[in-house]
Amino acid sequence: QFNTLVAKHYFCSTCGIYTHHRRRSDPNEFGVNLACLEGQSPFDLAEIIVHNGKQHPSDGGAPDGVAGILRYEANT
Repeated sequence: QFNTLVAKHYFCSTCGIYTHHRRRSDPNEFGVNLACLEGQSPFDLAEIIVHNGKQHPSDGGAPDGVAGILRYEANT
């Protein structure tokens, strides 16, 4: 939990990796670390939206808080 104590972050008790969180913008939704799911990989996604981590819509910041887009191109 951070400043507003709304979002809750969960970590593996064995290795400490971030596994999932309850979203601040909608506490009824969860975000999941894709790398923790068997058979899934972040490298399977061609594009991932990257948020800046500073602006949150609930704080009156930019509605999307998007810093950019991360693109992955596999070596052939």
